Amino acid sequence: MNAEFSGAQWYKSSHSGPDGHCVEVAFLFDGNVGIRDSKDLGSGPAMAFAPGEWDVFVAGVVDGKLGPA
Repeated sequence: MNAEFSGAQWYKSSHSGPDGHCVEVAFLFDGNVGIRDSKDLGSGPAMAFAPGEWDVFVAGVVDGKLGPA
């Protein structure tokens, strides 16, 4: 997958604390979903997921399957 991140609008969860350890999400122009680490201030790596992959990830978090151990 060759995602295009330029011009993406990144969002941080309203549940994120002030410590900077957060994940930012962007809904990309090609329909994919990008994620990155907010503490990198946009200079670090970003990954993209297809919409179906993102849905599976979110469902796993909601179901408690991907939360802290």
